Amino acid sequence: MDTIIRQLNGANMDIDLATPHDQISWEQDPCPWNEAEKTDAHKCAVKDVSICRYFCGIKYLDTLLCCYPHENPLKDK
Repeated sequence: MDTIIRQLNGANMDIDLATPHDQISWEQDPCPWNEAEKTDAHKCAVKDVSICRYFCGIKYLDTLLCCYPHENPLKDK
């Protein structure tokens, strides 16, 4: 089975973003991992901390590529 890579608008990342999540003025698709676990703990990328294991990149303009819940096909590339 091929891994499906989703395109999420608004990028669920905390990279130099000083605005609280509830005050973001742009549309942001929810993280599918957060939805599955009914939490808000997962971020796609956090500056100087981590990148989510399902993170597959960013596409112009601010579209995040996510493979949740499948193994990341780009992990070893």
